[in-house]
Amino acid sequence: MFIFRLIANGLAPLTLIGVILAYFMPEAFLIFGSIFMWLFAATMFALGVVLDPVELNDTLKQPKRIGLGVLTQFLLMPTMAFILVKVANLPPALALGFIIVGCTPGAMASNVIVYLAGGAMAFSIAMTTLATFLSALLTPMMVEVLGGHLLPIPFWKMMQTILLTVVLPLSLGLLLRRQLKVGLDMAKEIAPAVAAVAIIIICSYAVAANQSRISQVGLDVFLLVVLLNALGYLGGWFLAKLYGFDVRHRLTLAIEIGMQNAGMGVVLALAHFQDTPETALPGALFAVWCILTAAGATAYFRYRDRNSPDPVNIST
Repeated sequence: MFIFRLIANGLAPLTLIGVILAYFMPEAFLIFGSIFMWLFAATMFALGVVLDPVELNDTLKQPKRIGLGVLTQFLLMPTMAFILVKVANLPPALALGFIIVGCTPGAMASNVIVYLAGGAMAFSIAMTTLATFLSALLTPMMVEVLGGHLLPIPFWKMMQTILLTVVLPLSLGLLLRRQLKVGLDMAKEIAPAVAAVAIIIICSYAVAANQSRISQVGLDVFLLVVLLNALGYLGGWFLAKLYGFDVRHRLTLAIEIGMQNAGMGVVLALAHFQDTPETALPGALFAVWCILTAAGATAYFRYRDRNSPDPVNIST
């Protein structure tokens, strides 16, 4: 079991190593392009096996908390992205790219990060599912209002993705958990490692697929990506505190807000703004940066977990 703990606890440095290798040898990582979505499915299956049914039931009994979290997602990041691009006076194409990033919530990678960080996993999954469903309507509307462009969203394709890579494998994992008479402790050891490997491959593939675009990012764009990501984490944490959330739910909301579905933003930008490919730059960089920062934070929480005399209070 040592190797599983080593992988899970080493998420941050392993992700960084993967990113560096992918940047300089993108061809070696592009082979994951056809399977990386199924890595999400495998991960959600593993998370379903270790997801506490009591926690899931408690989460579903708090629809107001889920709704408040999703409402915060759709208000906070788009507003901050809009303010940042106005203050920075970015060129229109880059400004639109940041607004698209701000308006595409619901990254599935956040579910994995929340689990590894010891957050409220059921709350994270519920937020991701609802936000993905609503984004088909709200994302194009907000991009049009804030960025002045109508952005068609492939609704049915998004629904198919969320059903096949989140809902179905999670449900199968929950069913398997019910059947496990023995081996649940082993599953709890293996699941974090499976989740960590998926994150490492997904992040490395994101760099490989966007290597040429990332190489064109200027320092000003990079700093704005860092700032937007940090404001998302901080805004999510302090608003959750204002809402009266407990610490695990504050951590979860911070991760959910800070980790946008920038990968989808890149796809949308490339599909609808071929004449200005720089529109995809903020999303390409944000997709990588948010996973790196979240992986670093996860490493901190796992370190604190291992060294805490009272495991119950690891997230306090």
